[in-house]
Amino acid sequence: MYKIKAVFIDRDGTINQEKEYVNRIEDFELIPGSLEALKLLTQHGVKIYIITNQAGIAKGFFTIEQFHRLTEHMIHLFKNEGIEIEKVLYCPHHPDGIVPEYAIECSCRKPNAKLLEDVIAENDYQTDEMVLIGDKNTDIEAGRRLGIRTVLVETGYGTQGKWTTSATFVRRNLKDAVLHILNLEEKEESHG
Repeated sequence: MYKIKAVFIDRDGTINQEKEYVNRIEDFELIPGSLEALKLLTQHGVKIYIITNQAGIAKGFFTIEQFHRLTEHMIHLFKNEGIEIEKVLYCPHHPDGIVPEYAIECSCRKPNAKLLEDVIAENDYQTDEMVLIGDKNTDIEAGRRLGIRTVLVETGYGTQGKWTTSATFVRRNLKDAVLHILNLEEKEESHG
């Protein structure tokens, strides 16, 4: 069995509930099982990278400062639970944006893979050492372009995309996805 060293996880709809343009702390609500999933990854020594498109910045729905405040809240919440996040990778761009510096076509917005490529280059990860987990086929496509395993979760937009996905696997939620990639599904099921 291959040893997973790094997992790239989409944020909205995968870790937390999908609500249009989540940018306020009071709107940040974890999907059941997400904390346990992230704890399992940390306990198994897997590096966690959160990778998120944040078109709301380009579209003027919230500022980059508001995004950073929410990110700090999320990281603090996870740290208190013993979860280590290696890095939060985000794309603030969207070609239909109204904020001039972010209203562009870019190479970092999923399904483009620039953010992933940068992390891989910095850490010399091999394709079989990484997994990408997300709730949209744009997430899956970013991983597929780099030849890494992908898991589409059925939370967020995942139920809409599961019939047309090119994901390596489809799982109910982040916890099920993590149990699968850590090869713990059977052990977990046999305990209850």
